[in-house]
Amino acid sequence: MGLQEEIDKTRAEIRTDGYSVSIGEWISIYEKSELDIHPEFQVFFRWSTRQKSRLIESILLGIPVPQIFVAQRPDGVWDVVDGLQRLSTIYQFVGILKGEDGRVQDPLTLESTNYLPSLHGKRWQDEAHPDQSLTVTQRLLIKRAKIDVSIILKESDEAAKYELFQRLNTGGSMLSVQEVRNSVLVMLNRNLYNWMKDLARDQGFINSVGLSDRAVEEQYDMELVLRFLVFRTLPAACLTGLGDLSDFLTDQATDMARNRAFDYKTEDAAFRETFAVLSEQLGSDAFRRYDPQKDRFVGGFSVSAFEAVAIGLGYSYKKSQARADQISDKVKQMWSDPKFTENSGSGIRASSRVRKIIPYGRSKFAK
Repeated sequence: MGLQEEIDKTRAEIRTDGYSVSIGEWISIYEKSELDIHPEFQVFFRWSTRQKSRLIESILLGIPVPQIFVAQRPDGVWDVVDGLQRLSTIYQFVGILKGEDGRVQDPLTLESTNYLPSLHGKRWQDEAHPDQSLTVTQRLLIKRAKIDVSIILKESDEAAKYELFQRLNTGGSMLSVQEVRNSVLVMLNRNLYNWMKDLARDQGFINSVGLSDRAVEEQYDMELVLRFLVFRTLPAACLTGLGDLSDFLTDQATDMARNRAFDYKTEDAAFRETFAVLSEQLGSDAFRRYDPQKDRFVGGFSVSAFEAVAIGLGYSYKKSQARADQISDKVKQMWSDPKFTENSGSGIRASSRVRKIIPYGRSKFAK
């Protein structure tokens, strides 16, 4: 197939429409539940009050707001693909934004901005403190402002909106790669996302990985859960042609979300039993470097150790209890084994590391 044929084929798979929508209409669409902004996403998007205030400032000053991308579902509801934070800010300011629990969140109180310092302390409408409210004229100015919408029509290929979401929210975005994956998982399979989130809260897992608050905030714990699920039983042949690891994990996550035969029960048991043993035997040392000279574990979390130890142990998790007393010694020996150290240091490409470390861990901890 030539380039033009590829272009024509792909363009035919994506049907779009677009027009301008007033903010008043955006408010009405949300109140009628004709728009799904996925409140689960709000944990991934971290706009400050200052950033939110600047958006309201832009609207009041007539500065164009970037267009919103939505995907039309078969039931006609619009799924927000890009623009969640812009819409969430508007809805929070107006006082109608609902959280994941369905409750309306506290209305947004604005901060002063460069061009409109008098915005400080202002709210959409506060009957108890009218001096802190926008005037009727100012509220109408906002409601009549327009934000363009680009719609991926329901006739489009289902994968198009997820591809678009990833493209729009990766690269220059403030989101981590895993936060983008999580957002896609919510759209594809909310049950899978919620289950993975529950695994990330497993006490044995938390005790073993010992991640910083910032790593957890950026959803790195969810990425580790995904790595465990993806690589635990992945055939060795699939590792040989591994390209970009980040793209591979994203593809595997979407495949997992679409797999109706996914064995939640087995994977849940493998995960929890693996980390229960690691927590008991090594605690927060499970994935730190062992220094034989000092006879203790040093440094921070090592993803190489995670891939060797956790995934290696998880591969044959049913035997983990029987050999639990050997795990600590095996981990210590691993840090002096060239087969591990030469493939896990800095400067090693992630894809190259995984190809060597995953089989190594399976062999090391299966015995």
